[in-house]
Amino acid sequence: MAQLPPGIRFITSFSRDQWYRAFIFSLTFFLYASFHLSRKPISIVKGELHKHCAASHEVEVNSYKEYAAQIQPVKKPSNVSQCGWEPFDKNNYKQLLGALDYSFLCAYAVGMYLSGIIGERLPIRYYLTVGMLASGLFTAMFGLGYFYNIHNLWFYIMAQIANGLVQTTGWPSVVTCIGNWFGKGRRGLIMGIWNSHTSVGNILGSLIAAYWVSTCWGLSFVMPGVIIAVMGIVCFLFLIEHPKDISCSCTPSSSSKTFLNGACRFRVQMPTLNAKETSKPQDPEMQHLLIDSENCSVSLNSSTVVTGEGKHGTSAISFLGALRIPGVIEFSFCLLFAKLVSYTFLFWLPLYITNVEHLDAKRAGDLSTLFDVGGIFGGILAGLISDRLEKRASTCGMMLLLAAPTLYMFSAVSKMGLEATVVMLLISGALVNGPYALITTAVSADLGTHKSLKGNARALSTVTAIIDGTGSVGAALGPLLAGLISPSGWNNVFYMLMVADACALLVSLKIL
Repeated sequence: MAQLPPGIRFITSFSRDQWYRAFIFSLTFFLYASFHLSRKPISIVKGELHKHCAASHEVEVNSYKEYAAQIQPVKKPSNVSQCGWEPFDKNNYKQLLGALDYSFLCAYAVGMYLSGIIGERLPIRYYLTVGMLASGLFTAMFGLGYFYNIHNLWFYIMAQIANGLVQTTGWPSVVTCIGNWFGKGRRGLIMGIWNSHTSVGNILGSLIAAYWVSTCWGLSFVMPGVIIAVMGIVCFLFLIEHPKDISCSCTPSSSSKTFLNGACRFRVQMPTLNAKETSKPQDPEMQHLLIDSENCSVSLNSSTVVTGEGKHGTSAISFLGALRIPGVIEFSFCLLFAKLVSYTFLFWLPLYITNVEHLDAKRAGDLSTLFDVGGIFGGILAGLISDRLEKRASTCGMMLLLAAPTLYMFSAVSKMGLEATVVMLLISGALVNGPYALITTAVSADLGTHKSLKGNARALSTVTAIIDGTGSVGAALGPLLAGLISPSGWNNVFYMLMVADACALLVSLKIL
């Protein structure tokens, strides 16, 4: 017989269950990346909604006209102000743009507390699909204001509020789904890699929005809206919520037998093992995020030891019951301050770069993606370190301690030139997003499967929603405060971020 090609040997070296896990990992990655892709355009378009015109300085007006002639924009509505898009062309534009951010993030924070509870009581696939389709609709709705020449502030605020509410369907759903498929072993690293979907979505959203921002900013919202709606259809067609949905089948191995499929694993200890061997700590790979003892059709005799007592059919945990889990409240407040810093960068960084580096909206949007590139490495590094140390809070505290002076350096160095800005964007992105990524993934998964739950596999969505919902309160406050403080100078915004970072550090020390 001819030898199998190397590619085929590689494919067949993985079991059916491993391929399913890889598929769910990739699918949930791109599903949630599309959520962040649809959130990013507002930060890119801010520079176009309000342009830095100066009617009294004729030179600047002429240079603007020359620039407009070079890029050859599509014909815009005749009543567009020279200073941008009405009503954001006023002197209080920062407060108005901050109101847009606050509308979205406040609705997101309130909706998140309800979303986790609702999500545990509905099929994930249907719940997530409806949320993504609705999010696509409301994201595109904001962009339609350009095409239909709408200049009513409340139209844009209502679009943001509606979008914030429906986007809460995403995070509890994907975390619960990924939790159903993966165990505790190397959870920090795996979730750190998986959580890079946040930064990937931000980068793609920035690039897509920046492509049209100077010529037709309405498409900067319509196209991301179409993308997330299409991904919602993909979710409906392909998402598998739990390993049991594809008929879990377990196969025994050697004398110390392991039965595995997805999140379902049992270690069968044979009677011949001595007491010393049975007392050895369990392999981390055999500790599971969600154990489902009903999923595997195997006969277990009296010598079987089942790692976990959870049942997929266990009733969902209450909101107060989730709050009583040790560490939930503390990590929630830590995330509140960490997310305040992260989302202030998310929504205001392009405008800050435009003001400091004097770049147009497109180039500022492209440059802002470096913050998210740093965030990818920061999330993976945080997960890797926390796995090695086996201390999530210590890892968060260490990165938060380094983040505060880095923010001060960023505010000073970014005024020295483009090269310095690039370096500080990467470093700041890693240190700011590292703790945020760790808390929303590995820490939430740890707390959602805490030993006090006694194997209840249906607490993860509620715990995740509580932690991320509290964090979203900070995410709502950050951009709002930035909009109120920035007129007095960007340095004051950075001081506010450093104070928030210090508060997150203090909370993490309390957890320690």
